[in-house]
Amino acid sequence: MIMSFLPDAHVFLEFAGAAIILTLIPGPDMALFVGRAISQGKAAGLACIAGCTTGIIIQVFAVSVGLSALIIASPMAFFILKVAGSVYLLWLALQALLNRSNFLVEGKKQKKLSVKRNYLTGLAINLLNPKVLLFNLTFLPQFVDALDPHAPEKIFFLGASFIPISLPFTVSMVLAADKFAKALKENPHFIRILDFLMAGIFTAFAVRLIVTEVK
Repeated sequence: MIMSFLPDAHVFLEFAGAAIILTLIPGPDMALFVGRAISQGKAAGLACIAGCTTGIIIQVFAVSVGLSALIIASPMAFFILKVAGSVYLLWLALQALLNRSNFLVEGKKQKKLSVKRNYLTGLAINLLNPKVLLFNLTFLPQFVDALDPHAPEKIFFLGASFIPISLPFTVSMVLAADKFAKALKENPHFIRILDFLMAGIFTAFAVRLIVTEVK
C-alpha cells in the first residue's frame, strides 16, 4: 500500500513514451530554450528550462487537485472528462498531420538578460499558455481509472514524472544548441516523422479509451 501511487508498469511505459515524443516535438518552449542558448549562452537556456519546469510543477499540482476533487464528487463526470479528452487528443493528432511543426530560432546575439529574467520568461511561457493547462487536464486522466482509489496520487505521480523524463532531452538540446538547431533546420523530414509519431500516440490513447471504457 505504501507504493499505491505508482501506476502499472505498462501504463507508465506508455506515458513515458508519449512524454519523450512530446519533448522532442519542436514548439514555443523548445524554441525559447535553444534560442536563448544560442543568443545569450547556455546558462540562459538552462534558466529558461528551470522556469518552465517550475510552471509544469505548478500546473500538475493544480490539475491533480482539481481532478481529485472531480473524482470524489462524481466518477461519471471524471469519465466524461476522459471521453472529452480523447476527442481533444484526436484533434491534436489531426493538427499534427495537417500542420507541420515550426522551429523558428533567432540566432543573432542579443543583450544578455539575468538568470532571474530568463527563469521568469520560462515560467511565464508555461503558465500563460492555456494550451498547456488544457493538455494536462485532458492528457493525464487518460492513464488512470476513475474508480481507482489511488487515482489522484497516480495523476500527480505521472504529471510530476514528466519532468525527470523530459529534462535529459531538453538539457541536451541546450548544451548542443547550435548543432541541434542546425540539424533540425537541415532535416525537416525528421520533424515530420515526429509529427506522425505524436499523431499516432494521441490516436492510440484516444481509441483505447473509447474501446475499453465506453459501456
